[in-house]
Amino acid sequence: MRPSPSTGPRADARIWVWPESEVLESAVVNGGGVVVPLAQANGIVCTGDDVELLRRSLLPDVRWVQLGSAGIEMWFDAGLMHPNVVWTAAKGVYARPIAEHVIALILAAARRLQERARADTWGQPGGRLLAGATVGIVGTGGIGTELLRLLAPFDTRTIALTRDGRSVEGADVSIGPNELPLLLAESDYVVLAAALTAETANMISADRLSQMRPDAWLINVARGGLVETDALVDALQTGAIGGAALDVTDPEPLPPLHPLWTLPNVLITPHVASTREMGQRFLAARVTENVRRFGRGDEMLGVVEQLLGY
Repeated sequence: MRPSPSTGPRADARIWVWPESEVLESAVVNGGGVVVPLAQANGIVCTGDDVELLRRSLLPDVRWVQLGSAGIEMWFDAGLMHPNVVWTAAKGVYARPIAEHVIALILAAARRLQERARADTWGQPGGRLLAGATVGIVGTGGIGTELLRLLAPFDTRTIALTRDGRSVEGADVSIGPNELPLLLAESDYVVLAAALTAETANMISADRLSQMRPDAWLINVARGGLVETDALVDALQTGAIGGAALDVTDPEPLPPLHPLWTLPNVLITPHVASTREMGQRFLAARVTENVRRFGRGDEMLGVVEQLLGY
């Protein structure tokens, strides 16, 4: 059952929610909008992944589309994002659950849990403290900013890389893309949290991996396409880097016989840094706020920068 519109004056926010979701429909109403069929809608909240269905749904009255994902490459590559529609992504919406997952992966790497959890004998001692380590964050947007906050109690040194090289609050060092080699050379843990664009695709190449310390770990919670997979496998097999903790891979899902599954210095989680259950309340809050702004004609949150591809 669809929620009833709230009482009182309502701005012109007529929203079709696809697929149907009571939580997101309630979020629309909480923002002062009304949930309507597609034929009556001037906005769409889309958490599905059917490109052609969404293409057919962009009727002349639709002026805004809210996507349920932070990454927009699927829709961008399909050529859907024409300028007469405002597109908003879930940028920053899932920052807390993903940042928590990064902390879990870093701690697992530090204590060699990928080996310890599989061991059937007592084994040799090992592992290291996170305190005093350097964590480099490539792409310090919502996820990276939240990660900096969560890292603070661990007494780490942090390097924050952003596209514009701005000073990042909470980071010990702030740098731009040209200083990526510095981040790679100095970090015990390199965390990838950047958007996948034409500029960032395969940014972690064989050359970049060779710039990392031999005991450093690569942590990827962004997109698998940021990393050249074959080069990563080679670096892991030869000991060029210490290990990799991956919530995303290229290809994804990873084929059953892929070498990354069996390498002892690899920890893989199946794209679960933020699940639907963990992220739904954060997305609902974003939908409520953007419906409110859409109805008032205010600037939206998470607007897609089409020239930049994210």
